[in-house]
Order: sequence, then C-alpha cells, then structure tokens
Amino acid sequence: MLSAFLSAFRTPDLRKKLLFTVGIIAVYRLGATLPSPGVSYGNVQKCLDTIQGDTTGVVNLLNLFSGGALLQLSVFALGIMPYITASIILQLLTVVIPRLEQLRKEGQAGQAKITQYTRYLTLGLGVLQASAFVALARSGQLFQNRCDQFPIIPKGTGIPDWLTLAILVMTMTAGTGMVMWLGELITDRGVGNGMSVLIFTSIAARLPSEGWQIKTSKGWDMFALVIVLVLVVITAVTFIEQAQRRIPVQYAKRMIGRRMYGGTSTYIPLKVNQAGVIPVIFGSSLLYLPQLALQFFDQNDPGKTQAWIQNNLVNPSSPIYITVYFLMIIFFTYFYVSITFNPTEVADNMKKYGGFVPGIRPGKPTADYLDFILSRITLPGALYLGVISILPNFFFIWLDNQQYQNFPFGGTAVLIMVGVGLETVKQIESQLMQRNYEGFLR
Repeated sequence: MLSAFLSAFRTPDLRKKLLFTVGIIAVYRLGATLPSPGVSYGNVQKCLDTIQGDTTGVVNLLNLFSGGALLQLSVFALGIMPYITASIILQLLTVVIPRLEQLRKEGQAGQAKITQYTRYLTLGLGVLQASAFVALARSGQLFQNRCDQFPIIPKGTGIPDWLTLAILVMTMTAGTGMVMWLGELITDRGVGNGMSVLIFTSIAARLPSEGWQIKTSKGWDMFALVIVLVLVVITAVTFIEQAQRRIPVQYAKRMIGRRMYGGTSTYIPLKVNQAGVIPVIFGSSLLYLPQLALQFFDQNDPGKTQAWIQNNLVNPSSPIYITVYFLMIIFFTYFYVSITFNPTEVADNMKKYGGFVPGIRPGKPTADYLDFILSRITLPGALYLGVISILPNFFFIWLDNQQYQNFPFGGTAVLIMVGVGLETVKQIESQLMQRNYEGFLR
C-alpha cells in the first residue's frame, strides 16, 4: 500500500489528484469545526466536557459519520448522512417504482437522472434533520438534559428566536449541500469515491483524541491491549472484505460480420460481504426507536414498561439488546442482498451475450444456481457483520459506559475504514497500472 502511494506521488497527474483530495479534506474538516450562527461555541465546549461523549442511539452514529461535528452544531454538522440516507432510499425505491427501474437500465444518462433525484432528496432530508437536531438542542434532549446550565442556543440576544432558528437550519442544510458537492469533486477530480473518503476522514478525525481517553482512564496496559485487539479485528475484517466466490463463465464463439467474437473465460465475483455496511446502519437506526418511544412516557414517574425498555432495548450491555441487534443485522443483510443482486437478471444478460456457467444450462437453471450460491455465501457474510457490529457492546461490558460511547474502533467504524481504504488503494493501483503497463511492448 505504501509503495502504491509513493509511486502515485512520482506520477504528476496522480500527484495532482492526491493533493486535490487532501485540499478538499482540509476544507471539509474546517467546516466541521466552524460554529453555526446563533450557537454559543463556549457553551458547546463546556457541555461536551460535561457529558464526555456520553450519547446513545442514532445520535452517536450520526456524530460518528460527522466526525464529532453534530454535537457541536457546526456548519457541516449533518455531514454526509443525509446523502447516504437519500441514496439508500432511492436504491430501495428502484425496486418498487418502475420509472426508476427504467432509468437504472438506461445507463449513464439514467444514472445521472437518479443522481439528480438523490441530490434533491438529500436537501429535503437535510432540512428535516437540521430542524430536528436544532429542536433537540434547544430543548436540551440532544445532550440528555445534562447541559441546561450551558444553553447551546442562547435566548434573549435581541434577535427573534424564529429568525435565529431559521438561519441555523438554513446554514446546516447549506452545509449538507456543500459536503455533497465536495464529495462529488473528489469523485470527479480526486482519488477514490468522494462520499466514502469524507466518511473515512470523519471517523479518522476522532481516533487520536478518543483513543487517548482509554489510556487516560485505564492506563498503558489496557491501552496496549485494546490496540492489539483492534489490529486483530482490522486484519480479520480485511480478510473477509477481500473474500469472494468466483463463478466461472464461458462465452461461446460468435461470428459477427467477418470477425469471430467470444470463446473467452471469465468469472462472476460474489463477495462474502455483498451488503457492505448498509445492514449495520439499518439496524442501528431502528434500535433508536425504543429510545425515542421513552420520550412519550412520564419521566417523573417511570413505570414497569419504561424500565423494561430502558434496561433491555436501550442499554447496550443487555443480552436482549445484543441479540436483537445481531438478528436485525442478519435479516437486513439478506434483505439488502436480495434487492441489489438479481440472479434472474444476471442469467438473462449472460444468455443474451452467449455466456453460460460450465455444467449449468442457460436461463432459469443458471438463475437458480446463482441464487443457491448467493444464499450460501450470504450466511457467513451476515454472521460476520453481526459479530463485528456487536463487538463494541462487549467492550462496553469490559470497560465502562463512558468508554463505550467514545470507543473509536466500533464495528461500523472498522468496516467503513477498511472498506474505503481497500477501494481507494485499488483505484490508485489500477490507475498506476494503466500508466505503467508494459504488456503491449513485449
């Protein structure tokens, strides 16, 4: 990997792309620390020192993706999460709405149209999420009512409250649009997928400070043990992310005009982790619903139902919480793989171009064979995602509440960082191979 980066810096055009990507990342991190108008930066820092990162549910997940900017209500507080949500929604709607399915099959022109719809939906979700988080910050629920003595959005400044809140929402929404634009710039003119690189940057920005907190509270021995465990987890994740089942495909020879085509052998790569990190995001988001339901109970007079939800569906160390989270990830893995990989469509495309799996008849037998193989490799992929995702819950039991919330090497973080790192290195190596390929000269 280091040799690939060194070779890239020796190549002038790749060096320009790498430096451009670094410049965009610097702008992104600047916006993540720039306070929004109407937010008291001093009170935000005092509040963060008070709660020490003790957040739960979807707030902790969104704060992870924003690089800690969400709890500071900065200009880029929402980060890239609205775009991720919009992309997932459009991908799911493609299966339901025939018009979107038709656009997907039209190639580059149709994909550009879907991308435009994704941008519009991103801005709409940005307005909704910004309004929700501003309201939660104003009421104190964003910080679990532990920062009432440090008002994040001070009142009585001489400016009408509605105007302050409206400007704050517009600023955060505009920041979401800016982040989306920066990600597209990296994709077009930089190295790697822009949105993935920005998520990687957000997670990596939290590692030094939050990892050091483990050393401060537990000492060097525990810190060294955690680092060793993290390296083991990263190695295992890298191995599984690279694992794939290759299904051989043979193309028959065809005469088109006066030229002979086909007769080649290739393969269909089916990854063990075909769903990526999407099932983890789905499961984490749905597990926030019980915590949201607690807001409708009387906080001054908690009943048995409220206590049971708090102890079993909100407490991350509860066996019921861990079991439900694990089962939800397995379910969403199968669900997402079923809507993103269509064996019948793949088999029809192979048949159209004269391709076949050796020993399997084209058409429906090929589709059944692909479906059988996919169902078998999805099970270990789902178990792998579930185990990696619940590892932080066991760290929660092993360490303590505060360190769990700040633990920087959780399942979602490791999956994203390893996946983005591998894809970026592969893209750099492919571009280097295009510039240094000597096969035609020999």
